[in-house]
Amino acid sequence: MRKEPYADAKILIVDDEATSVRLLVKLLSDAGYTNIKATRDSTQVQELYHRIKPDLLVLDLHMPHMEGFKIMEQLKETEDGNYLPILVISQERNRVIQFSALEAGAKDFLVKPYDSIEVLLRIRNFLEVRMLHKQIRDQNRLLELRVQERTEQLYQSQIDAIYRLSRAVEYRDSETGIHTARMSLYIYHLATSVGFGPDECEIISTASSLHDIGKIGIPDSILQKPGKLNPEELKIMKTHTTIGAELLSGSTSKFLKMGEEIALTHHEKWDGTGYPKGLKGGDIPLVGRICGLCDVFDALTSKRPYKEAWPGDEALEEIKKESGFHFDPHVVDCFFKILPQIRRIHQKYGGY
Repeated sequence: MRKEPYADAKILIVDDEATSVRLLVKLLSDAGYTNIKATRDSTQVQELYHRIKPDLLVLDLHMPHMEGFKIMEQLKETEDGNYLPILVISQERNRVIQFSALEAGAKDFLVKPYDSIEVLLRIRNFLEVRMLHKQIRDQNRLLELRVQERTEQLYQSQIDAIYRLSRAVEYRDSETGIHTARMSLYIYHLATSVGFGPDECEIISTASSLHDIGKIGIPDSILQKPGKLNPEELKIMKTHTTIGAELLSGSTSKFLKMGEEIALTHHEKWDGTGYPKGLKGGDIPLVGRICGLCDVFDALTSKRPYKEAWPGDEALEEIKKESGFHFDPHVVDCFFKILPQIRRIHQKYGGY
């Protein structure tokens, strides 16, 4: 008989009959298989299977302590749907038993006493299928890894593009850069406190960098004016929300879609007196409510060409005062729960 193509395949034999084990081991060894392990103790199968990770498990159905059906049931649970390389052997010629074994997870069935040539042919065919399965599994894992790497690259590319877009505003507004850095951190912690998961907080925090992207469309005479804006100038300044949303609209990126929502709604107010749409209460997207509060807090505690920075305690009192008017009361409560983080961020990136 020709040399077996999978002679180094790992084979585990489980049979309580010593004679049966010796015959099968000799048959396989004579055929050239070199990696054979056998046990007559069915209670050892779980440990041996997971340690050896066999390419073929030759399993007797009827054994003391634990029957083959129970072993297959346990392996099925621990392998969690993975391919079970089990060849069942039994003296039972009952087709119901055979079908039950195949249904339980066995891939083939041999009846004792068996013909040596049939055994070797079945095992060869079995191992051929097993090795093809392993090859496909390994290729799929490699493909999944490459997809994950590519996805991560695209993810990082999107983040990079967002920060570059936000930097474009910095060239127009010298305050925006450090303001954006603080805002992103405030928003991450506040979104966490409100109840968003880590992945959502990351998206919201990153996208919030674009909340003022619409200022690109505001004239320098208004954007960089050292004093307060007159009513006409204020009307033009308010359009940065709709300009920003328009710039970010139409994208399939989850970051840019979130950025569009934040840009459009971060100046809406809980009582409906905000802009651009005058949304009220729960009609304002939660991310807009979160960003709006953080934006106001940072504006109050930061020095601007037209005003001095407010002391921190005064800014916090103003936030409390506007709860239920400018701000969502629940978001305000969550903000005060994370005051230690808020203070650390502001001290690190500007101080008050």
